[in-house]
Amino acid sequence: MSDRLSLAIVCHARLGGSGVIAADIAVGLARRGHRVRVIATARPARTLPGHENLIFEQVSTSNYPLFDHPPYTLDVAAKIVEVARAHELDLVHLHYAIPHAASALLARQTLGDRAPRFVTTLHGTDVTVVGGDPGYREVTRMTVVAADAVTAPSEFLRREAVRLLALPPEVDVEVIPNFVDTGAFAPPQRRDRRRLGELLAMDGAAPAGPFLFHVSNFRPVKRTPELMDILARVRDRVPAQLVVVGDGPERESAERRAAELGLCRHVTFLGERTDFAELLGHADAFVLPSESESFGVAALEALSCGVPVFGYRVGGLPEVVADGCGTLVEPFDVDALAGAIVAMLGDDAGRERARRAARARAVDCFERERLLDRYESLYRRLTVGRPAAPRRGAGGGPV
Repeated sequence: MSDRLSLAIVCHARLGGSGVIAADIAVGLARRGHRVRVIATARPARTLPGHENLIFEQVSTSNYPLFDHPPYTLDVAAKIVEVARAHELDLVHLHYAIPHAASALLARQTLGDRAPRFVTTLHGTDVTVVGGDPGYREVTRMTVVAADAVTAPSEFLRREAVRLLALPPEVDVEVIPNFVDTGAFAPPQRRDRRRLGELLAMDGAAPAGPFLFHVSNFRPVKRTPELMDILARVRDRVPAQLVVVGDGPERESAERRAAELGLCRHVTFLGERTDFAELLGHADAFVLPSESESFGVAALEALSCGVPVFGYRVGGLPEVVADGCGTLVEPFDVDALAGAIVAMLGDDAGRERARRAARARAVDCFERERLLDRYESLYRRLTVGRPAAPRRGAGGGPV
């Protein structure tokens, strides 16, 4: 096999950490000369740039009258088989175990000796919510155990996967942190709150800030309606404004809560935006009141822009937001979180120190190329110089 690998990346297309990281891995490896195909129902929310080594392979979901819901798991499996046969894939990297690991297992059984290696990356709720559901646990465990390699972005999620899925000792979950493009997510040459004030301008008057920022997919685990309660408490002492990027099931509840608290003039909902990095760099604080975070890609992007992060001390977030880069408080103390934000907004020198520490943390610990090296090394360990080995089943034997 040549140094140039033939890879497929399978991911969910919706805006969220797993899709962002999957797309960034695909782009990074294509630029390194590998042949990469991204398998998803639509192009990932972060648009894939044109590159001769990067191809999008769309999953077409079946819509037969017999089915109440399209059989997505089967459709993904069929696409993996199709692409593997047509392009002699060395390896398939599956992002988000549910249901992609199950799709890969079906594809492997279909391809037999021609099956590529399979790597499953766990991203969070595929373990802590869906995978931990008693109705799914055994199936999730079986599909994860069957992978040739398993990774997780944080030590927290590694521990949770071992505990909730009762993974056997021979399954080594390797921690490879998520990463950020520190060039795309960088502090502006000159911070200017007016860039954000223009988004909230009413009657020709743009508020001066300070500005809080939030990015998420508005799932219940993100607790986005609670942002409005935090803003209300901050505004009791500081005339802060809030910019929110993203969309999802909790957006309507968040907007309703803003109206109940009389905050409509102080919050702007921008919807899904892939070009928010330039805006983010002008914010004073990033607020993430999540119930749980396996890692916190949005928090890392804020740190890379030199924006301090404020949230709850949950999940893998303390592995990302170190002391001095912002403040994490006990869950789910809204008053403490608002108080931490107010304290920072009132301390110009402290805020500047936090900005520098945030940027340094992102560059020193989560820079993209260094962590792409880790993935590339893993791929080569699995594929270079040896034929496909027997895969483990749920009980540890060959599948």
